[in-house]
Amino acid sequence: MIESKFKWQIHQDTDSQKVDELSDALQIEPLIASILIQRGIDTPAAAKKFLTPSAKDFHNPYLMHDMEKGVKRIRQAVENGEQVTVYGDYDADGITSTTIMYEVLNDLGANVDYYIPNRFTDGYGPNVAAFKRIIEKGTTLIITVDNGVAGNEAIDAANSLHCDVLVTDHHSLPDTLPNAFGIIHPRVKDDQGNAYPFGDLSGAGVAFKVAQALMEDLPIDLIDIASIGTVADVVSLRDENRAIVKFGLNAIRNTQRPGLMSLIQAAKIDLAKLDEQDIGFGIAPRLNSLGRIDDAKVGVELLSTFDDQRADELAKFADHQNEVRKTLVAQFYQQAVEMVAASGDEAGKKTLVVVGDKWHQGVLGIVASKLVEKYGRPTIVLTSQDGTDELKGSGRSIDSFDLFAAIDPIRDQTVGFGGHHSAVGLTITQDKVTVLKTQLEQAADQQHLDLKQKPILAVTAKISADKINDQFLKTLSVLAPFGQDNPKPVFEVTYDQLVNVKTMGKTGDHLRLGLEKNGTQLAAVAFGQGQLAGQLTKPSVQLAIIGELSENTWHHQTTIQLMVSDMKQKVLPIVDERTQQLHKQMFNQAGTYVFFHENVYTQLKKYVNADSAAFMYNHLDPEKMAGRKLFIVDCPDVVDDLETVLHNCHPQITVLYLYKKRLISKLGMPDRNSYAKLFRFVKNNPNLNIGTQLQQLARHLNLAPRMLVFMIQVFLELDFITIRDKIINLNPHYLSKDLKSAPSYHLRQEQLKAEEKLLVSSTKELVSFVEDYLKS
Repeated sequence: MIESKFKWQIHQDTDSQKVDELSDALQIEPLIASILIQRGIDTPAAAKKFLTPSAKDFHNPYLMHDMEKGVKRIRQAVENGEQVTVYGDYDADGITSTTIMYEVLNDLGANVDYYIPNRFTDGYGPNVAAFKRIIEKGTTLIITVDNGVAGNEAIDAANSLHCDVLVTDHHSLPDTLPNAFGIIHPRVKDDQGNAYPFGDLSGAGVAFKVAQALMEDLPIDLIDIASIGTVADVVSLRDENRAIVKFGLNAIRNTQRPGLMSLIQAAKIDLAKLDEQDIGFGIAPRLNSLGRIDDAKVGVELLSTFDDQRADELAKFADHQNEVRKTLVAQFYQQAVEMVAASGDEAGKKTLVVVGDKWHQGVLGIVASKLVEKYGRPTIVLTSQDGTDELKGSGRSIDSFDLFAAIDPIRDQTVGFGGHHSAVGLTITQDKVTVLKTQLEQAADQQHLDLKQKPILAVTAKISADKINDQFLKTLSVLAPFGQDNPKPVFEVTYDQLVNVKTMGKTGDHLRLGLEKNGTQLAAVAFGQGQLAGQLTKPSVQLAIIGELSENTWHHQTTIQLMVSDMKQKVLPIVDERTQQLHKQMFNQAGTYVFFHENVYTQLKKYVNADSAAFMYNHLDPEKMAGRKLFIVDCPDVVDDLETVLHNCHPQITVLYLYKKRLISKLGMPDRNSYAKLFRFVKNNPNLNIGTQLQQLARHLNLAPRMLVFMIQVFLELDFITIRDKIINLNPHYLSKDLKSAPSYHLRQEQLKAEEKLLVSSTKELVSFVEDYLKS
């Protein structure tokens, strides 16, 4: 059975009136109107602003905290010829932020240089030793970009050395802000409690706003770099960020930057068709690889140089570092998978901790992410280092587990620790690995981590494969650029049959297939699913498939293909025909009939035709049942018995008769007071004849006769009474026992559960229940 990785949340039909109103108001396709409404953009004004970004979408930069103060200080530094250093970060957002700030200050005539901290020697953010070295060289103003809001210690050190620090950042605010000259940050509030209108700028976006304030106009020549940082840092693509990326993509397509052109060429990107995915999967990884493998400083030179030859050299270097990064990730990932398999942690633990031997620190986070994707559980990847007993590493988590909160209680046992819900970095000594593993498992229990719960994936709509064409893709393109808070639509694509199922890749790891509908085919690619190829060639296997649509160019030909996000084998039809009456005609269809009660089986098996089979539930022959039509004739007393049947059968159709003449749930269970009344009556009235006095006794005790018979059976099983020739007497030697210990009492409880689950439930609830067990 092919299981889905995600729980699909297929969007229900949007209010058709709203869709029509929005579609008519803006003259857009109803599908686009529906998607906009799904995403909370449900008025013509909001939709128009979203679909057609303009210069008006750029907010006044002086609305940002300390912007005016910071601009004045920068201009003062320029006028006085002070040495200014831009202090950046080693990822793509940090490199682009540094480039923006460095270029705008250069244009203003500042005496400026830049410093990109080294991941391995400086670490992230303001570093005391690095700040001191910068100041010793004559710097009197440090401007941080994409970092600094948590750099209290280093900023205090700079202050003591009479160097001002202007922080420009976008990261989460700490409890105590640093004592910087100024903090330009979209989420810091002013004295009146007001923050910048849009709080989700990237580091490059904040640097761009500083440039806008300094230039007193939109710095269009920097928007290409700002768009790269915005996409690379996976911030919200709404509001101002959408405008930055929309205009930035156009700027990149027309760029005159030698370094950017060389980088695009090295990444084999078609410049004319460049989109946000090319940034995310082509440009950004190469910039990120510089800091992951070695020193990221050359990234700023690459983006800002006007020397064609140097640009080519640096672009090729960035491409090489990216290949090194991919090789290292593949190598360490494979080793990690082997280590997990050898340790048995895959099956027994809710979290994973993998310790490598002298693995490159720069790629540990990526390896952890790949392990999370494979095993679906929070993962820490650590590595040993030469000449020390310390282990350094990174962790990645899933939505339902706060990794930072999990490790925080043992912070005092780490050498270094930081991060947030989904990602952490930490350093521990080797003797603390067991402590870390134990703490993670305890936290998993405390946070009620349930690995059986699949992550939710929103599905935009169902689309027929034959409706997907160039025009359909063009229609969707008005929603671009896609990214955080504006994801690419995910569609469930319906089709008639799978065709041309093949593996692809050097080792057949990936899957290519065609979805045929009314004579047309839509190509689909499922990465990492090559092992399913054999199953998908069987006609009986039906798949539901969801994914994103994209264009694929091969040998100068462009075709549309579905990038498969997830797929699952369709659960075969389930028919609700619950009944309180059975007749001969119900047994004349070909199939397998399963019974749960011997008396019902004995009476009815003779009506099952020669092409069919009849079994008691505990004498099944799964091989004879596979692929046939399955009839569940009567209702089991215990739900587990039906679950066992469903686990062992793989029918094409399941028909649920679930026959039961009378529901005991209409009677329920007797209360303790009723038992007490019956006990007293038997005690005070010896030689009670239930053959002649049952009805009279039932009326006296105000009980249904069937209920009374059940209670007498419970008393008999507990040896509270004796019955001889239908004469009831109290057992003079009875012992006090719990009513629940009587087999009939326990059976009645199970029967009530079975009725609630199988007979009282709605058709939807019943079908859902049966589906879950047919899948397994």
